[in-house]
Amino acid sequence: MKLALLDMVIFTTYVVGLLGLALWISKEQKGASKNTEDYFLASKALPWWAIGASLIAANISAEQIIGMSGSGYAIGLAIASYEWMAAITLIIVGKYMLPIFLKNKIFTMPQYLEQRFDNRVKTTLALFWLAVYVFVNLTAVLWLGGLAIETVAGVDWLYGMIFLAIFSVAYSLYGGLKAVAYTDILQVVLLVFGGLFLSYLALDTVADGQGIVAGFNILTAQLPAHFTMILSPENKHYASLPGLSVLLGGLWIMNFSYWGFNQYIIQRALAAKDINEAQKGIVFAAFLKLLMPAIVVLPGIAAVVIFPQLSAADQAYPAMMSLMPVGLKGLIFAALVAAIVSSLASMTNSISTIFTMDIYSQLRPGKTQRHYVFVGRLVVLLSLLIALIVAQPLLGQFEQAFQYIQEFTGFFTPGIVVIFVLGMFWSKASSLGALAAAIGSAVCSILLKIYWPALPFMERVGVVFLLCLLLCVIVSLIKPDQGQRVKLAGINFVTSSSFNIAAWVILLILTALYVVWW
Repeated sequence: MKLALLDMVIFTTYVVGLLGLALWISKEQKGASKNTEDYFLASKALPWWAIGASLIAANISAEQIIGMSGSGYAIGLAIASYEWMAAITLIIVGKYMLPIFLKNKIFTMPQYLEQRFDNRVKTTLALFWLAVYVFVNLTAVLWLGGLAIETVAGVDWLYGMIFLAIFSVAYSLYGGLKAVAYTDILQVVLLVFGGLFLSYLALDTVADGQGIVAGFNILTAQLPAHFTMILSPENKHYASLPGLSVLLGGLWIMNFSYWGFNQYIIQRALAAKDINEAQKGIVFAAFLKLLMPAIVVLPGIAAVVIFPQLSAADQAYPAMMSLMPVGLKGLIFAALVAAIVSSLASMTNSISTIFTMDIYSQLRPGKTQRHYVFVGRLVVLLSLLIALIVAQPLLGQFEQAFQYIQEFTGFFTPGIVVIFVLGMFWSKASSLGALAAAIGSAVCSILLKIYWPALPFMERVGVVFLLCLLLCVIVSLIKPDQGQRVKLAGINFVTSSSFNIAAWVILLILTALYVVWW
């Protein structure tokens, strides 16, 4: 598919307009300069609507739009479990976890770990997150974004990657999180309304002009298997979405890790005016997540009827874009690029925040605020340069780059969730217990992948979570922190005995259900 001249004009107008908006948002008062709170946390002044929109914009990128639409084409509505369960996860995070982070006035997730445990835990997780964000998340978004531009606009993937990197730097490098968050509002509006319009066109096309209700009825009648939410073991896609394990097992762990303890997601909420604004922003993001299946999954399902001969499932979304009339096609392309550059800007801002505040400021303490902001900007440029260099060698060998993201991060996700959950809600969790969970997560995941390759990825995450939970509890009881606690001062533990009992009962019930089903 190629874009017409009018489409390119509309797209170019969008790019120029976004850059102008970002520079206007980023401008400083005469004689003023940004400090670390201004640059990394948007002066802690974000309103709820900016937080919610920015959370979604940071989440949705090429792998989300193209990959999930492709999964809709191949698997069906079952892939929407990721989106709808994410909405529930956001509510839980906003209610129980976010108040703890905000009370402690942290910049980063590693900073919380230092307050709760010690510097060893903080440094270990900071280095892990830096490696994952640069070599997995940032690299994958650039690579998939370049491929998406090549598919839609006919531009070589390498030039597409370079354009995305320059574009994200141009509008986010100077203004930091504030520029990213406020421009994300425009990005999300474009993404949501453009995506919903594409879904409308898809259903209307399926119904041969008879409307979206008729189109949806035709889809459910012709593709009943694509509207099954719980896959049976006989389904060829069972390994990707293993039945009830999606509801009771590893997907919860992945969701909590991503939405609750992931720097480039939670950083928006840390920049809120206050806890009320942060929680309202979380709720707004949860509402937007409910819309995502209609925006990205439904067009993929409709493509089965409209374009049944696609050679690859991930071609579904670009193929469906051909339904758009000239002009609007450029707008949808702008929405796709908007999602990609927003994720890139969010990731690079979080990379610079973790490196500057958790690593560099310890190595070079006492520097000026302006110096730390300058270092943060250099890190943004360096991280993008590294991602551009390693993207093709790392991801060119994978049929699905999304597999690469899941496999690598899935080695560490269970341990991270154990560390944070026990750290927040069990006062006896010790530093050595946390380190044991972090190391045990990688070791157990690798061993299970080698010696039990048939175990579905999502079930493996659940099993490793239970093993890390047990390991952290045992090590914490054997090797408790000394002087517990000066270290616990200011940490907002849930102290209600009834809540603690209920939480442990729920955990045991979920564990039992998971083991029985598995």
